[in-house]
Amino acid sequence: QLQLVESGGGLVQPGGSLRLSCAASGLGSYAVGWFRQAPGKEREGVSCISSGGSTSYADSVKGRFTISRDNAKNTMALQMNSLKPEDTAIYFCAAVFYTFPYGGTNCAPWEYRHWGQGIQVTVSP
Repeated sequence: QLQLVESGGGLVQPGGSLRLSCAASGLGSYAVGWFRQAPGKEREGVSCISSGGSTSYADSVKGRFTISRDNAKNTMALQMNSLKPEDTAIYFCAAVFYTFPYGGTNCAPWEYRHWGQGIQVTVSP
C-alpha cells in the first residue's frame, strides 16, 4: 500500500502563495495529482501529472497553480500563487500505478487509488 504524506498547507491571505508537497516511496512510477474538497462540495481534480510529465489543470487554477514532480526523490509539489478565498478546501494528493493513454494524464478522482490524509488550505483576510 502506497503511503502518501502531504505537507505545506495553512492559512494565507488572498493574493498570497503556498506550496504543497507530497512524498511516498516509489512515487516516481505513479501518475499523481492534487485534488480538493470544500465543505458541501464534491472532491475535484486540481492538477495532475503523469509519470512522464504530462500535466493538466482545472480551469479555475490555470495560470495560478503549477504542479511538479521529482521522480528521483519520489516527491511532487503544487505551487499555488494568487490564492483566492474560493481555493479554501482540504487538499489531497493521490496516485495510481497506471499509464494513461497517449502519454497523457487524467484528473478524475475515481481514476486514483492511493490517497493522502488531506491537508487544510484556508485563504482568508
